[in-house]
Amino acid sequence: MTSLRLFPSELACPASECMQYMNVNFLLSRPSLRVSCFLKKGGDVGASNHDGKNVNAEVSCQLMPSHKEESYERKRRLHVPLQKADFVRTLLIDNYDSYTYNIYQELSVINGVPPVVIQNDEWTWEELCHYLYEENAFDNIVISPGPGSPACPEDIGICLQLLLKCWDIPILGVCLGHQALGYVHGAQIVHASEPIHGRLSEVEHNGCQLFRDIPSGRNYGFKVVRYHSLVIDSESLPKELIPIAWTSSTSTLPFLGSKDLGKSNVHEAQKVQSIFVDPFLAKVGNGSSNHFDYGNTRSRRVLMGIRHSSRPHYGVQFHPESVATCYGSQILKNFREITDDYWLRFRSSFKEKRSYSDACMQLSNVIEVCSSISAENNAVDQLKRIVHAERHLEYSKTEMQHLEMFNMVNTHHATTGYKCLKLKWRKFGHLAGQVGGAESIFCELFGHETENTFWLDSSSTEKERARFSFMGGKGGPLWKQLTFRLSHQSDGSSKGGGYLSLEDCQGSSETIFLKEGFLDFLNKELLSYRYDKNEYEGLPFDFHGGYVGYIGYDLKVECGVKSNRHKSKTPDACFFFADNLVVIDHKNDDVYILAIHEESSSITQWLDDTEEKLLSLDGSVKMALGKQNSHYLTLSSNKAGFAAEKSREQYIEDVKKCLNYIKDGESYELCLTTQMKKPIKELNSLGLYLHLRERNPAPYAAWLNFSKEDLCICCSSPERFLQLDRKNTLEAKPIKGTIGRGATKEEDEQLKLKLQFSEKDQAENLMIVDLLRNDLGRVCDPGSVHVPRLMDVESYATVHTMVSTIRGKKRSDVSAVDCVKAAFPGGSMTGAPKLRSMEILDSIESCSRGIYSGCIGFFSYNQTFDLNIVIRTVILHESEASIGAGGAIIALSNPEDEYEEMVLKTRAPSRAVMHFD
Repeated sequence: MTSLRLFPSELACPASECMQYMNVNFLLSRPSLRVSCFLKKGGDVGASNHDGKNVNAEVSCQLMPSHKEESYERKRRLHVPLQKADFVRTLLIDNYDSYTYNIYQELSVINGVPPVVIQNDEWTWEELCHYLYEENAFDNIVISPGPGSPACPEDIGICLQLLLKCWDIPILGVCLGHQALGYVHGAQIVHASEPIHGRLSEVEHNGCQLFRDIPSGRNYGFKVVRYHSLVIDSESLPKELIPIAWTSSTSTLPFLGSKDLGKSNVHEAQKVQSIFVDPFLAKVGNGSSNHFDYGNTRSRRVLMGIRHSSRPHYGVQFHPESVATCYGSQILKNFREITDDYWLRFRSSFKEKRSYSDACMQLSNVIEVCSSISAENNAVDQLKRIVHAERHLEYSKTEMQHLEMFNMVNTHHATTGYKCLKLKWRKFGHLAGQVGGAESIFCELFGHETENTFWLDSSSTEKERARFSFMGGKGGPLWKQLTFRLSHQSDGSSKGGGYLSLEDCQGSSETIFLKEGFLDFLNKELLSYRYDKNEYEGLPFDFHGGYVGYIGYDLKVECGVKSNRHKSKTPDACFFFADNLVVIDHKNDDVYILAIHEESSSITQWLDDTEEKLLSLDGSVKMALGKQNSHYLTLSSNKAGFAAEKSREQYIEDVKKCLNYIKDGESYELCLTTQMKKPIKELNSLGLYLHLRERNPAPYAAWLNFSKEDLCICCSSPERFLQLDRKNTLEAKPIKGTIGRGATKEEDEQLKLKLQFSEKDQAENLMIVDLLRNDLGRVCDPGSVHVPRLMDVESYATVHTMVSTIRGKKRSDVSAVDCVKAAFPGGSMTGAPKLRSMEILDSIESCSRGIYSGCIGFFSYNQTFDLNIVIRTVILHESEASIGAGGAIIALSNPEDEYEEMVLKTRAPSRAVMHFD
């Protein structure tokens, strides 16, 4: 979710005070695609413009403060002994990165209060000055990583002004923020000798306060994760910037397992006496010397950290917030200590600070909650009251959050009312195996007439990858189908609005235009349901009825992307509202049948009929269908195969384009995809799916048949996108890193080990893990996001894959759909940083991904959901079969190998179609 945009007309800043900060205004409007903004091949990034002038010098000259810098100083503080505060209030500037909320999560715990997050072009300079200098709302500033270069105004936004003008506020710049600190003082930003993304390096440092209690040097455990293609040229570093950390330009380390993520022994460091003059220590914790030859260091090593000689400004090139960085939290704790020490010396009283602490905390919550539900007018009014500490509330904080959520999200229900649902269910213990299993049950109950049927199919349950399967068809009086198509505007100004067609159980249909888009509509629908939790006590699963279907990739325009370049042929979202449901518990072999109805009605007929059919099953339907399948297999010779959307040569050329974007710092990782298509005539689509699930079983497989749309989806996905259970636990399980199975047991084991210890595949996976931590961090309680399993290798019928698990505790003030919007599309299908990467991919790929790269699953009426990533999937639509495939491109990628990996991923689904066509 994005933070609330504050407009000058809505929040008046004292003109006499703020106008003096208006000497510099270099902010430019942001174009829809901001890539390679004055990057010159073969030269320094931002080193020169078309006239040959030095851009760094020019910008720095424009921004350098005058000798009257004191006019911007806060009110003079008295030097009096004070106690440190219990909290630190941080303004976190987001440079449109996909790791910012990892920093947010860390700082929320370390600071004792969540930071306020704004994007780098979200507040004007007047607004920033108002909150920093008039309201004294923040104690320090953190500038996030991000794509691009600090030499490009569109990439860095207001951050250069902050670094130059706010000389009396502690600032920490991370990655792009670090480069900005160097650039604004005249250092050159250049291409690194090698782009480093998602890889670990050992770092040495000089023992300054930012690295207190952190070891230094080789083999002492200070390993950091790097995501950067650009660096500060150490030879150009001005005298006011002091190097504080560095690493070898080519030395990287493989990730060897969770033991590297454990807490290392804390090394004692000498206390630094001054936060301005941060002297080099004679010894660090491990006893290594700190007397360096900076001339040799600059020529042979890459700067990993700098600080200003007289200001409390620091920068680190690496990512302290990464899950694989050692001592990352300690660095952020040290920055808090630097902040505390600074204000301890220069603030005369903490009374002012404490009076605004609650305001800051509520400000953070209100900005995020209000912006996520598009209630700008209400939010601005609340923001005014909160910032000015007008907090005469009759409710507790928790009660107030729920009240605000109710008022802003559910205003439309004031006239329409709520829908009260009742649940009835029956359990049949150990029945599934007796009647032939899930396949037999589906074929008997729903396979004779497959129109408008669904099957969320855990066809691979080994190693407890999945446990439950859900199936159903056109049901009772609450059943309906929702079909959504985005409106298409060639000027790229579409904000996600589109046309929703609704068909009820009687066949009546209507089409309405949704200005705010499909996800907003779905959110309101789910929030309208009322139910009794006691009715599903005893059910071991979370789907009790509700919406089953898919969200297409192009709905990214409802999740932060400005526009879609391509339009999908298939609907952008399609769902059934399932009021009747059959559930199979593969662990205990139990079968459940469920029905939901409105409070005023009572229906048991479907439960009675389904129970009778279940108890009469003997598995014969499955056997007959198996014979039918073998008949189809004999008809597959001499059939035309799939035609790729792009040739091998073009795909390899596209990989090279991605590598150039990565080299220029526009992305860390790009998940490039393409489509393969084949005309089809008559085809037994259910037989195709059953064949696919037999040959390539998967834990998040699915069958969906939307007959009115001539659309059938046969999915064998091994990847979970996102799940929210009834305990409000969010879970993502991204896959990055794939290799084929071996012909023999020995070869297969060798291939598995090759994947497990591949630095390239580890880097791919780590980047997406950090991205998913960020996405969950936007909607989870501070400190709750964690990674219980990192880089596990899982084996499937045709491939080995590298899988990680990320979990967090959903905040009480966000809805289920808010969680999906924060993370959609899945990071494993986009790359990082996500927004910039999707813009780049839209410019390279030649057609819409459609359903591929989206998600399939359910949204239960009780606000739980479980969604997969649509991969390894056959889409049958209007006499055409299509299969999407691709792979993550990183700096270590080989174009030919990437093409072969893409083809490998299409093998199982394409062979299944060829057998049945």
